Amino acid sequence: MQDFFEKRMLKYPLYGLIAATIILCVITFFFAWWLSLAIFVAGIASITAMFYFEHRLNADVQEYVSNLTYRIKRSEEAALVEMPMGIMLYDENYNVQWVNPFMAKYFDKTSLIGESLEEVGPEFLTVIKGEKEQGIQSIAWREHRFDTIVKRRERILYLYDRTEYYDLNQKYQAEKPALAIIFLDNYDEWVQGMDDRRRSALNNLVTSMLTNWAREHRIYLKRISSDRFMAFLNAEKLAKLEEEKFTLLDRIRERTSKQNIPLTLSIGIGYNQDDLINLAELAQSSLDLALGRGGDQVVIKQPEGQVRFYGGKTNPMEKRTRVRARVISQALQELITQSDQVFVMGHRYPDMDVIGSGLGVMRIAEMNNRNAFVVVEPGKMSPDVQRLMTEIEEYPNVVKNIVTPQTAIENITERSLLVVVDTHKPSMVINKELLDSAAHVVVIDHHRRSEEFVGNPVLVYIEPYASSTAELVTELFEYQPDLEQVGKIEATALLSGIVVDTKNFTLRTGSRTFDAASYLRSLGADTILVQQFLKEDLATFTQRSRLVESLEIYHDGMAIAKGGEDEVFGTVIAAQAADTMLSMEGVQASFVISLRPDKMIGISARSLGDINVQVIMEKIGGGGHLSNAATQLKGVTVKEAEHQLLTAIDAYWKGET
Repeated sequence: MQDFFEKRMLKYPLYGLIAATIILCVITFFFAWWLSLAIFVAGIASITAMFYFEHRLNADVQEYVSNLTYRIKRSEEAALVEMPMGIMLYDENYNVQWVNPFMAKYFDKTSLIGESLEEVGPEFLTVIKGEKEQGIQSIAWREHRFDTIVKRRERILYLYDRTEYYDLNQKYQAEKPALAIIFLDNYDEWVQGMDDRRRSALNNLVTSMLTNWAREHRIYLKRISSDRFMAFLNAEKLAKLEEEKFTLLDRIRERTSKQNIPLTLSIGIGYNQDDLINLAELAQSSLDLALGRGGDQVVIKQPEGQVRFYGGKTNPMEKRTRVRARVISQALQELITQSDQVFVMGHRYPDMDVIGSGLGVMRIAEMNNRNAFVVVEPGKMSPDVQRLMTEIEEYPNVVKNIVTPQTAIENITERSLLVVVDTHKPSMVINKELLDSAAHVVVIDHHRRSEEFVGNPVLVYIEPYASSTAELVTELFEYQPDLEQVGKIEATALLSGIVVDTKNFTLRTGSRTFDAASYLRSLGADTILVQQFLKEDLATFTQRSRLVESLEIYHDGMAIAKGGEDEVFGTVIAAQAADTMLSMEGVQASFVISLRPDKMIGISARSLGDINVQVIMEKIGGGGHLSNAATQLKGVTVKEAEHQLLTAIDAYWKGET
């Protein structure tokens, strides 16, 4: 800048003035020497004045430039030293070379120069040595949170303190609203026969316990009906309740049991949703799932993420009523009459319960003058089911309505009704394409409802209190017209399903189970034929014995048996082995791991009721009942499946649900 003023603005005009003065003096000297002298004096004065102004201007410019340079230098120093950002220089050995004062205030030491980053903060070293070259990385160091940028070539680490932002975000997340709907299981059934005094005492007990629980956790609680409460809380309170595993369920169950009224709670919770309408829908959906799984548990849902379950460790009490069976039967009848034909499909590798309930639904459709077809896949049946199918061949009017999945897909229409029995998981049905092709789907099942569910069914009848789907279908018969159409083979197949699922009426058997069995017997069910279906050959007995022989005890009363890596066992054989192990002294729960015919690894789980095998199986993608559950694992070995099972058992014993 100074050179510009000197060369361009001052020196060139000065040289011009000197030249002009000399020329004028020479010219005027020949005409008037005195004029030449005057011009010379004026030129000298002008040149002197210009020299003076040039000196002043140079001094001002130099002062301006010096001041500006000083300010820029001071600004750079202030920015480097005082800016609200940490700067750390390190050498090739990852020792600190220099930190700016902003960063130095985070350390107790007066000087960090020469200190190893491993001792100063391993978190910093992790970022510096990380694979990520560019971009911001967040780290937690002591009680602070930093966003970091690494310049590896210059060996500089920049740190932005985002602790306040993270604290604010954490507070925002903790204060997000959550809505809980609390339902008193079996309340109506228990108070129905009570007098006013006992009913009032029960209400006071439950209300008092819930109110104390809400006051303890700072939760707003409001009773909205005789058996239903609504609670408002936030995510922080919800996290604390999850840490405690919702001990409220156990307290309610224990206190009411002492009064010979084993009342339980089901709680559905929705959270992480800002829209209150969607939040309420999440809570109601969670409650529906909890009730569908048998009650006495908590289900927590958010818009995205895995559904979490707590509780559900007790055997559900029978609570379905004749009224519900009649309503479902009439609703099914209406759907059948509105359709042009009915297809019935169960799970892969169908058992007696699938075939029996399938034939039962087929007969209900025929009672309402609609053609119905049971979908089965040949070659994927256990020996007992094959014996049943052989017997069905003696009934031409029945066997003509048993079709393959491909035939069903080719004939299904927009007006057809598909009834899914003994499962509610799309991944477990015989044919997923058939399920996707159906415009109207009905689900009838007795397993505890899982997160995976058939999409948009027109009717759902899930009763985890029932022994089998065959029992549920049998109850639907009573409210249908023309019961004379029920034949011997359908009644026998239904009874076979009940016998198999209850292990000859020893497990999951309620009074309604015996009522259903008695009703089927009156329709002509052949008990001798049932026993013939369930007979086993020597090869089956030998395979089951080989599985039982590998039994090992894990934890107290946990029996685990497994087959060879390449040895294939049928699903029925694995289930029978689990049942056999359960009959041994000291065994409270049994698990059988084996390679299935479809190359998947299956795990069959059984218990006497004290251990909830359904919760254990859910941890590895399965489900079922408290005392009868299973799962199938794809792409793993028997050894890897065993490791997953042991991990799930360990989590169960630790109380992790």
